[in-house]
Amino acid sequence: MSIAAKVLSARHRVEITSSGKPRQFEAGGRSVTFVPLAIKRRHNSKIIVPPAGVAPAKTISSFDLPLIRTLGKAYYWQRLIDAGEVANASELGRRFKLEIGWVCEVLRMTRLAPDIVRAILEGRQPRHLNLHAVRGRQVEVPVDWDAQRRLFEFVASES
Repeated sequence: MSIAAKVLSARHRVEITSSGKPRQFEAGGRSVTFVPLAIKRRHNSKIIVPPAGVAPAKTISSFDLPLIRTLGKAYYWQRLIDAGEVANASELGRRFKLEIGWVCEVLRMTRLAPDIVRAILEGRQPRHLNLHAVRGRQVEVPVDWDAQRRLFEFVASES
C-alpha cells in the first residue's frame, strides 16, 4: 500500500508520504494496522488526511496563535491605559513586571490597520506577517494604514 498526499495552498504546504511497509497485527483482541508515515510541515499547520474514497475536510486558514495572543494582549493593555487604570507603558510594565521596551512594542500593535487585524484573527495574513514583523523588530511599522499595507505586502480580500 503506497500512501502519498500533498496539500498545497497559498499559506502552507504539507507533504505526507509512506516511509515504510504497513503492518497489521492483533493486540488485546483488536486488529491494529500500522502505516508508517513521514510528515513534512511548512508553516504552523497540520492536517488530517482521510482514507481513500472519503472527501477531505476543507482547510480554511492558518492561525498564528502567538501573534493572535499578543495582539489580544496589546488591546487589553491599551484598554487599561484608556480606562486610567495605569498611566502609561512604564507603569504597565512595572505592574506586570515586564520590560518597558517590550510593552511599548506590543502596544504599537494597536495601531495596525483594521483589515490587517481582521486578517490576522481569521488566519488570512501573508506568511511573512508574523509577530516579529508586526512588533517592528525588522522595520518600524508606520502609523499610516496604507504604508502598513505596502510594508507587509498586504492585499485585503474582498469581503
